[in-house]
Amino acid sequence: MRTPQVVVVMGVAGTGKTTIGPLLAARLGVPYAEGDDFHPQANIDKMTAGVPLEDADRWPWLDAIGHWAHGRAGLGGVVSSSALKRSYRDRLRAAAPGIVFVHLTGDRKLIEDRMSHRQGHFMPTALLDSQFATLQPLGPDERGVAVDVAGSPEEITERAVQALDKLPAVTP
Repeated sequence: MRTPQVVVVMGVAGTGKTTIGPLLAARLGVPYAEGDDFHPQANIDKMTAGVPLEDADRWPWLDAIGHWAHGRAGLGGVVSSSALKRSYRDRLRAAAPGIVFVHLTGDRKLIEDRMSHRQGHFMPTALLDSQFATLQPLGPDERGVAVDVAGSPEEITERAVQALDKLPAVTP
């Protein structure tokens, strides 16, 4: 049996991290942590105002997620985080070396449409362009999988589980 892994569900805003994350955690039998809950209020205020975050804004947020992931090492867990840049993922890996990424990908129009229909979220669709401009997809040397977000949440989750199952086990 595999040691439970810590999975970071990543991608631009609107890909469904908050929807897929809890479904994936349930399928894997591990707890879920909502990445947005780790943001300091100043970050939420900036994004609500339509101002993209800068790297300096993201470091404390990423450190908090990394701390959570480190505490779940060997126990497993799923946490959402945009993790758009390689340097952000490197920071998370520095805190929790065994983490694996599930990069939710998809057609920009589909993602924008989904964003425009969600309610009560602080991230406006106006920031989607900056998200795509910042995005650096997973590199071939990064432990993770890309999963297309077309289809139902259950279909996306199933694709994520199947892709994770194909990754080689990490040896401690």
